[in-house]
Amino acid sequence: MASSVGPEDRVAEARPRLMTRPLLLRFVTVVGSSASLFLLLSVVPVYAQSAPGGGSDKAGLVTGALMLATVAGELMAPWLAARCGYRVMLGAGLLLLGAPALALTVSRSLACIVTVCVVRGLGFAFTLVAGGALTASLIPPERRGEGLALIGVMAGVPSLVCLPLGAWLALHTGYGPVCWAAALIALVSLAAVPGLPGREAASGPPLGIFAGARSGALGRPTAVFAVTAVGAGIVVTFLPLAVAPGNSGVVAAALFMQPAAATASRWFAGRRADRRGAAGLMVPGLVASAAGILVVALTGVPVAVVVGAAVFGVGFGIAQSATITLMYSRVPASGYGTVSALWNVAYDAGMGIGAVGFGTVAGLTGYPWAFVLTAFLMLTALVPARWDLTAARRQRAMGREDQAVAEEGQR
Repeated sequence: MASSVGPEDRVAEARPRLMTRPLLLRFVTVVGSSASLFLLLSVVPVYAQSAPGGGSDKAGLVTGALMLATVAGELMAPWLAARCGYRVMLGAGLLLLGAPALALTVSRSLACIVTVCVVRGLGFAFTLVAGGALTASLIPPERRGEGLALIGVMAGVPSLVCLPLGAWLALHTGYGPVCWAAALIALVSLAAVPGLPGREAASGPPLGIFAGARSGALGRPTAVFAVTAVGAGIVVTFLPLAVAPGNSGVVAAALFMQPAAATASRWFAGRRADRRGAAGLMVPGLVASAAGILVVALTGVPVAVVVGAAVFGVGFGIAQSATITLMYSRVPASGYGTVSALWNVAYDAGMGIGAVGFGTVAGLTGYPWAFVLTAFLMLTALVPARWDLTAARRQRAMGREDQAVAEEGQR
C-alpha cells in the first residue's frame, strides 16, 4: 500500500520542533525585561530633569549611567553565569530590573535616580546575557536562525509599544504609576524562571569574553555588527535634529519604519540562514545598512528620509540575525554566555560610539555630510565581513573533503 505522506510532509516531519514549553516561558521573560526597560527609558531622564536641581545635564547623566552599567554588566555576566548558572542569573536580572524602579516613587534625589539606573542597567545586562544563552540552548541547531529571530521579534515589539506608552502614561497619570508598572512587569515575569533549565545550560569549560573577542570566528561578526549598530545609534539620536523642525511627522514615520523594517528582515533572514547558512548574509546586511544611511543624508527630502530609514532597518535586521546566528553556531554550549555578552556589548557600544562620534563630526560638517561620511565608514567593515565569508567557505570545503575521505575509507 502506497504511503499518503508526500515529500513536503516528510521534510516537515524531519524539522525539529521549535515551540516548546521552556521556549514559551523564555518569551515571558523576554517581554517582561524589554517592557520594563522601555517603559522608563524615556521617562527617567525627564523625571531627573524636572527634579529639584535638575537640568538637561542631569537627564544625560542618568541615561549614561544606565548604558555604562549595562555594558559593565554584560562584560561580567559570563563569569558570573559560569558559577551561578543561567537561570539564576536571569532571575537576578529581572529582580534588579524591577524592584529598584519602586525606589523612584519615594525619592526624587539625583543620587537615588542614578543609583536606580545603575542597578537596573546591571539587571538588564544579566537578562540579556543569561537569557540569550538560555535561548540558544532551547533552540534546535537546525532552526537556530528562525528561533533567534523570533526572540528578536518578542523583544522588539515591547520596545515599539512601551517607549511611547511610558511617556504617555507619565504625562497623563504621573510618574508613580509608570514606575509601578515597570516594576511589576519585570517581577511578575519571574514566575516563568523556575520552568527554565538551570546550571546544566552552562556546563562545560567556559569561554572567556576576551578570548572570544580575539578569535576570528567571533571577533569578525562582532566587529561587523558593532559597525551597523553605530548607524542605529545615529539614526535614533540625530534624525530628529537633522530634519527640519516643521517635518516632525517625517521623523515619526522614519523612526517607526526603521525598527519595524529591522524586525521583519531579522525574521526572514533567520529563516534563510537555517536553509542556506548565515555567513553569506553579513555582506548584504552591511551594504543595505550603509545604503540606508547614505539615503538619509538627503535630510531635506522627506521621502528620502523615510525610505533611507527603512532601508537601513532592513540591513540592520539582516546583520542582527546573521551575526548572532553565526556566533552561536561556532561555539559549544559552554560558550553561549560569551557569545551573548559579545553581541550585546557590540550593540550597546556601537550605538554609544555612533552617537558621540557623529555629534562631533556633524558639528564640523553639518548633518548631511556627516551621514555620508558615516555610510562610507560603515563600508570599511566589508573587510572583516569578506574575510569571514572566505573563512566559512574554506571551512565548509575542508569539511566536505574530510567527509569524502571518511566515506572512501569505509569502502
